[in-house]
Amino acid sequence: MDGCSLMRAVMALSGGMDSTGLLMRLLADGYQVSCLSYNYGQKHSIELERAKDNIAYLALNGINVEHSIADLSSAMGIFHSALTTEGYDVPEGHYEAEQMKHTVVPNRNAIFASILYGYALSIAIREDTDVVIGLGVHSGDHVIYPDCRPEFYEAIAKAFEVGNWESEKVSFHLPYIDGDKEIILRDAEEALTTLQLDFDTIFSNTNTSYNPDEHGRSSGRSGADIERILAFHAIGRKDPVPYVESWDAILANALKVEMEMKK
Repeated sequence: MDGCSLMRAVMALSGGMDSTGLLMRLLADGYQVSCLSYNYGQKHSIELERAKDNIAYLALNGINVEHSIADLSSAMGIFHSALTTEGYDVPEGHYEAEQMKHTVVPNRNAIFASILYGYALSIAIREDTDVVIGLGVHSGDHVIYPDCRPEFYEAIAKAFEVGNWESEKVSFHLPYIDGDKEIILRDAEEALTTLQLDFDTIFSNTNTSYNPDEHGRSSGRSGADIERILAFHAIGRKDPVPYVESWDAILANALKVEMEMKK
């Protein structure tokens, strides 16, 4: 391997704030990044449009990121989840509340990680280089989503290592696994300063809401929304994405939900 070769990374770019923040960090650290997004039949497919918007914004600023969208809708669209099943409403409330388990898509991250691993290993072999697989999973996901926990990624990494030749070239990179959305945003602020990019533009091109309206405005009521709103509040910023209500109204609701959860 050429010791002067570029650092290489592949990552899942959902179009949400976590993966977008991770992309900014990888770019600021000097990685050449290839991104995969997934159409898995999710109702909130606007996140894919937001991902494309950020890739275009990066290109306008001289940062070229390879981006592909894998269509898994014919397979995963039949999975039972509030995120994919018509007539199955997305629950509202705190992101660690029991009802948020309805937003789990069975085996989703195992499927995503398997495709990413194959993609990363293909690049590693073709370019004769080491490749990291970047994922924006964080501690706020651990309670509700078993496939975001450290032990899940330890197990799946071992399985992929056993099941592939030249697997020593590929490793998982989970910088936020013990952090939360606030940490992701603070890290993104630093990365975007390094990249000389606009924070509000980048994060206005994201979607976290599982139930945006027909205009793409976030509801501010789903568990994912609440977590995001509180993270922006913690860093002293107003979230740049549009909501169906005013920032003051959705922040007041998020703070109320958080207080009730702590009782």
